[in-house]
Amino acid sequence: MSWKDIYENKLVTAKEAVSKIGSNSRVVVGHAVGEPSELIDALVENKENYENVEIVHMVAMGKGEYAKEGMEKYFKHNSIFVGASTRDAVNSGRGDYTPCFFYEVPKLFKDGYMPVDVALIQVSKPDEHGYCSFGVSNDYTKPAAECAKLVIAEVNENMPRTMGDSFIHVSDIDCIVEASHQIIELKPPKIGEVEKAIGKHCASLIEDGSTLQLGIGAIPDAVLLFLKDKKDLGIHSEMISDGVVELVEAGVITNNKKTLHPGKIVVTFLMGTKRLYDFVNDNPMVETYPVSYVNDPTIIMKNYKMVSVNSCVQVDLMGQICSESIGMKQISGVGGQIDFIRGASMAKDGKSIIAIPSTAAKGKVSRIVPLLDEGAAVTTSRNDVDYVITEYGIAGLKGKTLKQRAKELINIAHPDFREGLIKEYENRFKCKF
Repeated sequence: MSWKDIYENKLVTAKEAVSKIGSNSRVVVGHAVGEPSELIDALVENKENYENVEIVHMVAMGKGEYAKEGMEKYFKHNSIFVGASTRDAVNSGRGDYTPCFFYEVPKLFKDGYMPVDVALIQVSKPDEHGYCSFGVSNDYTKPAAECAKLVIAEVNENMPRTMGDSFIHVSDIDCIVEASHQIIELKPPKIGEVEKAIGKHCASLIEDGSTLQLGIGAIPDAVLLFLKDKKDLGIHSEMISDGVVELVEAGVITNNKKTLHPGKIVVTFLMGTKRLYDFVNDNPMVETYPVSYVNDPTIIMKNYKMVSVNSCVQVDLMGQICSESIGMKQISGVGGQIDFIRGASMAKDGKSIIAIPSTAAKGKVSRIVPLLDEGAAVTTSRNDVDYVITEYGIAGLKGKTLKQRAKELINIAHPDFREGLIKEYENRFKCKF
């Protein structure tokens, strides 16, 4: 039987596909903008057919209706990275959160910690050999599909076809639902003067020939603004957004000096606008791999001059980093921060950066604090932290004593909060600042 015949035989409606999901199943949903929205809608519409269906997800970019109040009888949400649409469910007790390094999420599925009953995925149209690409969401989505008992795929004609280890054959899919909606887009963030100052400081640590990991948001995009005079930069990152496209087109990002996958941008997922999705489509420069490879610190470390740039909620005077909670309230997750901080630290001439505005809540709260809030999670230990950057400068913490660390951090805190931090310093260390 040809792959085309196999494909036709597996075509069903979204309602027919989700009807195959049984109560008490664990359903892993494709990540971020790769979320199969039509399958999720069908699941919610047919909620009366389910009881106690566990939905496992990282960043949910869709409506997240399965996590809303009143859905408890039908669905329970288990988040591995809390997003805006699922945050209330986790913090109200309707859902739950599983801490895990991003690169180890596939291990949860494959090694039996969280066996996968159903994988709901979104993929590209099949190529001439019958292979669909995971497109914008390889990460844990491909590994989940590889070990699920039931694979339901939303085959979207608008999903870009990305290269690398990013394919699934139609014969490995159980149900196929055709779709033609646009991939979810993220508008570029607004970059203010604070972000520009932070971006400029970060860029000063990035040398020609460096390989970069950048997240999403105003600060990573601001960093990219100040890299236009650099040469032969490369990308090995869990994700990229639109700013990378501009630097490729400007000849700044060439990937030619990379010591791992030279000439290639290596990522595990994508989030941006149609400009980014068009750029990666059938582009041999861009390769996506499962997160168990891209975010593995022992893989990251193979990149010479690896530089990671991440952010956080708070940093205390010892250098402990909280990136995922406000006190005991879970607002995000571990993600790939530790993966890349440790990978960059182990790389030859590697650097890791935590970049943050000095204040939050419109200037009312300092992000540099004497102690993390009660109950706050320590995402990155003080032993792992290299550089911390605010709009007021750069604090290098590697090899520094507790006193030296505290001084470095106080010097880049917002001036409105330095006096209080200095008092804490003098009380704690029994000496003048």
